[in-house]
Amino acid sequence: MTDQFTPRGSGDRAQDQFLDVVSPETAMARFEAALFPRQLARQDRPLAEALGAVLADDVAVPIDVPPFDRANVDGFAVRSADLAAAGEANPCRLTLNDESVACGVVPRLPVTPGTATPIATGGPVPRGADAVIMIEHTDPAGDDAIEVRRSIAPGGFVAFAGSDMARGETLLRAGTPIGAREIGMLAACGIASVETVKRPSVAILSTGDELVQPGEALPPVGIYDTNGAILAAAVSENGGEGRFLGACGDDEAALEAAMWTALAGHDMLILSGGTSKGAGDLTHRILSRLGQPGILVHGVALKPGKPLCLAVCDGKPVVVLPGFPTSAMFTFHAMIVPVLRRMAGLPPRSDAHVSATVPVRIPSDLGRTEFVMVSLVEGRDGLVAYPTGKGSGAITSFGQADGFLRIDALADHMPQGARAEITLLSPHLHAPDLAIIGSHCSGLDRVLTPLVRRGLAVRSIAVGSLGGLAAARRGECDLAPIHLFDDQTQSYNAPFLSDELELVPGWRRMQGVVFRKGDERFEGRDAAAAIRAALADPSCMMVNRNQGAGTRILIDRLLGDARPEGYWNQPRSHNAVAAAVAQGRADWGVTIAPIAEAAGLGFIALTEEHYDFALVKARKERPAVKAFLEALDSPECRSALEEAGFRPA
Repeated sequence: MTDQFTPRGSGDRAQDQFLDVVSPETAMARFEAALFPRQLARQDRPLAEALGAVLADDVAVPIDVPPFDRANVDGFAVRSADLAAAGEANPCRLTLNDESVACGVVPRLPVTPGTATPIATGGPVPRGADAVIMIEHTDPAGDDAIEVRRSIAPGGFVAFAGSDMARGETLLRAGTPIGAREIGMLAACGIASVETVKRPSVAILSTGDELVQPGEALPPVGIYDTNGAILAAAVSENGGEGRFLGACGDDEAALEAAMWTALAGHDMLILSGGTSKGAGDLTHRILSRLGQPGILVHGVALKPGKPLCLAVCDGKPVVVLPGFPTSAMFTFHAMIVPVLRRMAGLPPRSDAHVSATVPVRIPSDLGRTEFVMVSLVEGRDGLVAYPTGKGSGAITSFGQADGFLRIDALADHMPQGARAEITLLSPHLHAPDLAIIGSHCSGLDRVLTPLVRRGLAVRSIAVGSLGGLAAARRGECDLAPIHLFDDQTQSYNAPFLSDELELVPGWRRMQGVVFRKGDERFEGRDAAAAIRAALADPSCMMVNRNQGAGTRILIDRLLGDARPEGYWNQPRSHNAVAAAVAQGRADWGVTIAPIAEAAGLGFIALTEEHYDFALVKARKERPAVKAFLEALDSPECRSALEEAGFRPA
């Protein structure tokens, strides 16, 4: 049941409701109650301009289609009664009438008993004929007659008037999106224009001093504005006309002026950023001045997307989405798309779902419905859903995911091995031809790129060496990249394989300590001396790697029991380690030589590690696996790896 809610007005009272978190169901009920019912704007469109529009009214068929009885094959118009006794042993002779009927030709002569008229496909059936015999089923009998050796039923190979579409029946329903098929149906009825729902005009504003538009130079601590482009495209995908108006800084007067202008010229306003509770938030104060009833919801029990703000200002919806891209897109699809599609006259989205096993435990916050992006791979017993785990600020979460799963607000986690319903981002799921799960390396792209160019669907999921081995043993991937050193045998990777796995040599890469050039604690020292100097200085901050990564195992072996400042900062990639050091957020870390060189960092070699692949033997004969192994061994691939700073095995 919808709760009773009175929107607050302006000034300090609006701040009182800030982040008054409600359930998604309550939020949607408030939003829709303030907007609907409403009259949909209409627009008459010529057929040539109607593609992608939505019909505002039912369309009735104005004529019979076809408008006359016509032949479906090349042959002869006949009276079926004349051929009732015809057969191979008893051919029937018919005299040809002195005309041939083609498309667009009006027959002059009726078909009388014992006669036939030559007719082309699509030609109008002459009076008296009730069937068309195919030319292949006849033989010439002189210049003016044919013999027919088979019978035909009345109506055979005749399309009767109105058999496709009958005058007066409903051709298309209101709310139907107009595609190529619909345009063809309308054209067949002679309809030149249709009444459509006018696409809602949606203004999009990004907010934040840190935003830079693509193509401009990126200053320190600046970020490129991705939400503007993403939201404009998503609006267009769901029946609206998305118009990105640019980014506005954190200046209240300028932002208010931009919002007034946007509302005056559009049917809806969407902003991204400026929803979280804090001194920098401006939009909630401005919204209270833009019209009634104002803010309806500011805070929804969703993860990601909690600080979503929903308002209606004098009949126009205003939405303030979180700034992080994944949060913005989840809340857009969950809360805005239903309203936008109603305004566009479209039916609700019809999402496709599949069932999949979750291979790892996924923690969640009690009290918030959580949506988790997942990538799908084929396991031994069906689909397996791997969380992307990149966070709400990640741009690639949507691009690399196949769908998402939902964790109920009353659950604090989804257990390992659970079966989950996955909502697909695209209705056409294609499981990858090649699934690689394990340690990440920039060199892997050198091997995979030629395969993708050949048309293979490749999925690479970075979960660390140990996570990759576990996935390979469960049969969830074809290959697991690993770089694990065994102290007992003093060798890489082979000691960690089980019977169902086979080692495929990859390449060698140098791991080492990275630091900013000129740092005397590291400059000119060997690795052991550098680590001692770092541990001796309490202000020397490290950046670690995530648990399960082969690099993390190496780091823990170097540190022993020491836990220096920064130890618990555990990014998941070599690039993130290099960025932390280059930007001064850490003083040292461990990464690979090509990444250090690209970042312009000092580098002290530790060990040349073996980056190899654990191949699942049962999948060895798969075409994509064979293609990978061939690519890995090719001269082109080996050359590309060497150019990138790796040494092929």
